[in-house]
Amino acid sequence: MTGGRVLVTGATGGIGSQVCRLLSASGYTPLVGYRSAKIQEASKLASECGGVPVLLDMLDSFSIEKALAELAADDRPLVGAVIGASPPPMIGPFSRINGAQMDLFWKTNVEGPRQLLAGLVKGFFRRQKQGSIVFVLTSAMGTTARAAMPQMGAYLISKFGLMGVAEVIKAEYPWLNIQSVSPGFTETPMLDAFDPRFLDTIREKAPFDTPQTVAREVVEKISRNDSL
Repeated sequence: MTGGRVLVTGATGGIGSQVCRLLSASGYTPLVGYRSAKIQEASKLASECGGVPVLLDMLDSFSIEKALAELAADDRPLVGAVIGASPPPMIGPFSRINGAQMDLFWKTNVEGPRQLLAGLVKGFFRRQKQGSIVFVLTSAMGTTARAAMPQMGAYLISKFGLMGVAEVIKAEYPWLNIQSVSPGFTETPMLDAFDPRFLDTIREKAPFDTPQTVAREVVEKISRNDSL
């Protein structure tokens, strides 16, 4: 599968940009998904890593459909997708989440990916009977042994929704390579959402992840389908 195209949502972010660079170094052509406000960053990144910028606003249904049509116009195989776009967490108690906040996170992290991936399955993966999708979740969701992180309600609710999208696709298309990563605090601009004093306290306990480390895990999981 190496050498095909891989679509990356949120590609201009700290993790997404490193994913694109490492995909290129691994022999893939990264499709640099970006919002209109990030066109300069996307164009520069695509130029640096031999990729292709793709206008892809996960809040905009029309933008998603247009991107799918653009991808279909290129006959090179599209072999994977990395679902990484997300607004930064809005910090505050569950009782203060409002409808506008919930709508923002739900559309970006659940409905947008659902629409995009439905199009990729129908337009590419089903025909090939092969494809890889890596979902970027978060360790803040907790585990069966550890509670979710408080004060990040809308963000975490939407990440659990994204995990639901992954599970449904995995159940209905067992021939797809469905993977996820759940990074902890990572040294990206998304940390600006947090009080610096809180971050200093967390750093004292353990070093934060780097975008490069997370990207390496993502690309390794994309590549697992190469030998199938």
